[in-house]
Amino acid sequence: MNDAPDLADDVEPAPRPRRKGIYILPNLFTLAALFGGFYAIVMAMNQRFENAAIGIFCAMVLDSLDGRVARMTNTQSAFGEQMDSLSDMVSFGAAPALIVYEWALKGMGKLGWIAAFVYCAAAALRLARFNVNTGVVDKRFFQGLPSPAAAALVIGFIWLMDDSGYKGFREGPWLGWTAMGFTLFAGLTMVTNVPFYSFKDISFKRTVPFIVIVAIALSFALVAYHPPTVLFALFVVYGLSGYAMYAYRKAKGRPVSVIATSTDEPDEQGLHR
Repeated sequence: MNDAPDLADDVEPAPRPRRKGIYILPNLFTLAALFGGFYAIVMAMNQRFENAAIGIFCAMVLDSLDGRVARMTNTQSAFGEQMDSLSDMVSFGAAPALIVYEWALKGMGKLGWIAAFVYCAAAALRLARFNVNTGVVDKRFFQGLPSPAAAALVIGFIWLMDDSGYKGFREGPWLGWTAMGFTLFAGLTMVTNVPFYSFKDISFKRTVPFIVIVAIALSFALVAYHPPTVLFALFVVYGLSGYAMYAYRKAKGRPVSVIATSTDEPDEQGLHR
């Protein structure tokens, strides 16, 4: 009879990996941005397009804050990054496509929903490319029009027209074609390699001249005077600024790519050009 002790009984079980918690502060901003996008869809379904536009612009403000809050409080996480991308897809991809379709494109038949789908698909592609190119893109620029700005371009046009008394496809084909033009321009510009200034190199910890604070106060006053007109004009200028920068760099013989370094991943080389 074997009286040797059973060594398996003496081996302690491996400790279970500790589950990581979820930082609540930055994700609160992300969830609030997601709520803004969902709220905008519901308002559009009820033909309340001004409220839908306000929902999208509120989502933009909240989306710009969640990352900064995470960096300031040192609460960045992989979960937060994925949550932010999913929220962006709803608020700046699906929501604007559905809103513009409901407002003007559904009266154009098949062309209308195809244009809305092109925008939605472009937003998904742009967000996916952004996620995989994070380590190689020059932080000072976006590769293609960022999805919040694209959403602001489309929704800003709807808000301006609705505020002026134009009720979408009921006004005639001209408004449907114009809305389609803005939708396709915004969607396709998202997936170009045109550089758009990201404003990420602006530090809020540095001192600035007094005139800068005065200019900021005047900007708030200008937006408050008539938000639909001012916001739409600002994002039209921003939407064209990338092409102007691209043309200027091309004319000066400077590199137009925003890729800062090369990559050794041959299967993804097409994403980095």
